[in-house]
Formats: sequence, C-alpha cells, structure tokens
Amino acid sequence: MIEFEVKERIMPIGEKKGQTVYFAAPKTQQRITPRQLEDEIVRATSLARGDVRNALTTLAEFVNSGLQRGASVDLGDLGLIKVVIGSQMMDKPEDVTASTLKTPSIRFFAKQEMLEAAKKVKVKVVNAYTKTVSDNDPATPE
Repeated sequence: MIEFEVKERIMPIGEKKGQTVYFAAPKTQQRITPRQLEDEIVRATSLARGDVRNALTTLAEFVNSGLQRGASVDLGDLGLIKVVIGSQMMDKPEDVTASTLKTPSIRFFAKQEMLEAAKKVKVKVVNAYTKTVSDNDPATPE
C-alpha cells in the first residue's frame, strides 16, 4: 500500500498563479532492497544466493552494454528498456544536427501483466485538513 498525505503549494505560474492548491503526495514508498530481491528469488527457485547475485549483476551489465550501443533491451515478461533521445524543432532542415538532440534518457515500457499489477496497488490518502482517511479498497467503508 502506498500512503499519501495532503500538501499545499502556492502556484508560481500558470492560470492558478498565486492560488493555494492542494495535492496528494506520497508519505514514503516501500523499497525492496537487492538483498530482499535475492532472498525472494532464492526462496522461489533452486538457485543459490551467489547464483542469483551473479545473474542480477550480469543482467545489469548486459542492459548497460546494450543501451550504450543504442539497442533496446527486451526483458521478457517485465518489459522493454531503451534509450530515448528527443530533438529540438528547427525551422530549416539544414539546422538539424547532432547538437539539436536533447539529453538521452532511459525509458521503461512495461508489459501488460506489469501494467495490470500497477492498477491493483492499494492506496490510502490521509487528509489532515478534513481529518479523514480514504482508500481505493472497495471493502473499506469511507
């Protein structure tokens, strides 16, 4: 579950400039450490911890190497990782050069199963302003 709290901010720009707006911000988010990931894989398979660690390290090295070559890396059921480079819009074709490219970034494109898992995440909003708690669990009355 991801727990949110209500925060406020005075908008510095845009059509709501100068207005106080309220939004939900995550309090904290759980993080699975590499050690916890190793533990889970060791429990779910017949692999030893060293084998798991070696496989994860090799995967990271392979992904980095592929990305440096400009290749997209298909991670099977997880998704696809690739380098994305945008370009500035120029008035004339001769103005388009390597220097008009934006800073490369890495994008992850999740497969359908992972997208479905994300939709199922439970959330809770703790609103100190109204002294209420709401969540997206249909079994929990508000």
